[in-house]
Amino acid sequence: MIIRGAKTIRGRMLVPGDKSISHRAAMCAALADGTSSIRNFSTSSDCADTLSCLEALGVAIERDDNALLIKGVGIDGLHEPQAPLDCGNSGTTMRLLAGILAGQDFKSTLTGDESLRSRPMQRIIEPLRMMGAMISADEGRAPLVIQGHKSLNPISYELLLASAQVKSCILLAGLNAEGRTKVTENQITRDHTERMLRSFGVQIETGKAEREGATASFVAISGPARLTAGQVSVPGDISSAAYFIAAAALLSGSSLEIREVGMNPTRSLFLNQFRGLGLNVEITDAHETNNEPVGSIRIQARPSQQSGKADSSMTIRGLIVPQLIDELPLLAVVGSQVSGGIEIRDAAELRVKESDRIANTALNLRAMGASVKEFDDGLRVAGPTRLRGAKIDPSGDHRIAMAFTVAGLIAEGQTEITNSDCVAVSFPEFFELLESVVER
Repeated sequence: MIIRGAKTIRGRMLVPGDKSISHRAAMCAALADGTSSIRNFSTSSDCADTLSCLEALGVAIERDDNALLIKGVGIDGLHEPQAPLDCGNSGTTMRLLAGILAGQDFKSTLTGDESLRSRPMQRIIEPLRMMGAMISADEGRAPLVIQGHKSLNPISYELLLASAQVKSCILLAGLNAEGRTKVTENQITRDHTERMLRSFGVQIETGKAEREGATASFVAISGPARLTAGQVSVPGDISSAAYFIAAAALLSGSSLEIREVGMNPTRSLFLNQFRGLGLNVEITDAHETNNEPVGSIRIQARPSQQSGKADSSMTIRGLIVPQLIDELPLLAVVGSQVSGGIEIRDAAELRVKESDRIANTALNLRAMGASVKEFDDGLRVAGPTRLRGAKIDPSGDHRIAMAFTVAGLIAEGQTEITNSDCVAVSFPEFFELLESVVER
């Protein structure tokens, strides 16, 4: 994909359904009693992989206009698959399905593409084994061979690493446990699973716990539990909206409204970071759908912002990092336009995502003329820098490709994003939607 510099971003738009919420809605609907209707289901290939796996487990899925109809089989109605379940590039599919399959009385295998097979899975293997499932893996990586057990042991588990996927895996396994399963986390992570389970009628307990002088939070579920089918409306994906927000805020004179976007506080923190960097972002029309906060986002770039030069430097580290994990490469790009630049630390998890996002962000920013210092757990980007067009290799990583598309819009000259079709993992419509609001 060839990206040329843009003058402004203007218009009103919707972004596709939230990927994280769509995964969870489909899985909960599959385990529910009755048929559920899910509107605005994500168009991402990751979520398509989740649906494919559910169908291979005996779940009937149909499309009706803009709705996905999923005929639930109940908590214990899944069937043994005839072949390994291919999760593609989706870590969410693999980790959450592992929790569900741990509570089934059959053997199953979870695999995926080369990138997914290289990602760490020991973090879910350990708690699932504690609950009574038998799991074999390749040195803690997929393929995962799971021999489930219908009556799992309830556990109380403290997350050693902040991860919504690990928390969700344990909670979904807890649906088939005989008693109370509790997960304690010292850092706040995404809570879409808890919210979605409540939408399907499951009782979820949350609270605070003291851990060595610090306040931690916990979530607990009592099993065995039943889910009741219902109607779900998936809000727009705020992580997808982030690229349009950044581009509009960085291009002088831009005016953009993105409607019906999920505003979950564990996902929207990056908006505060944008504001802290001097970018003008406003939230309107706040309401709630299926236990998830929703709103519209308005971006009005100040005419005085020349070529995206914002106002202040920033350091991102500590407890907020897990809530910004998907947006950190984009924040690094934005930081290149800030007086004093940006520093990101405590983000070593970025090295085991779809690619090594620390290394790839640093490499590609340098190719565009930015000064970057790389650390084991993050990077420092100097700014402000007048970026220049370059050839960008996203290493098959959708978020790197989209972040550097934004960089290309504010750069001098032409930027080439190689293997740009990797954006389909989360946002197949990305380039088409971008062209609909770019003015040159």
